[in-house]
Amino acid sequence: MRPQQNPMVLASPDLLVLLMQRTGDGSEVSVRELARAAGCHPSKIGHLRTGERETAEEDEAKAIAKRLGVDLLVLWIPTGRTNPAPAEPEHLTAVPA
Repeated sequence: MRPQQNPMVLASPDLLVLLMQRTGDGSEVSVRELARAAGCHPSKIGHLRTGERETAEEDEAKAIAKRLGVDLLVLWIPTGRTNPAPAEPEHLTAVPA
C-alpha cells in the first residue's frame, strides 16, 4: 500500500493537451503512453484532459511532468493545509477493494 499523499491540482487541462502534442523533446505522447508512464489508467488522463478531473496523486503528477519534459510546478499546483484540494465528482472517486 502506498503512503498517503496530498493530491496535486492540474493547473490547466488545455496546457496538458498542448504539452502532450509537443513534449520537451518535440515529440507527441498518446493518452495510453502517458498513463503507462504515470502508472494510472488511461481514463484518468482522459478525464484530466477534459477537465472532468482536476487532481492526481503526487507520484502520478511527477511522472506525468517528467514524461512531458516540464518541471512539476509548470503543470501542477501542490495542495496542503493552506491550499486544499478540490473535491472530485463522486463518479470519479476510487471504490475500496
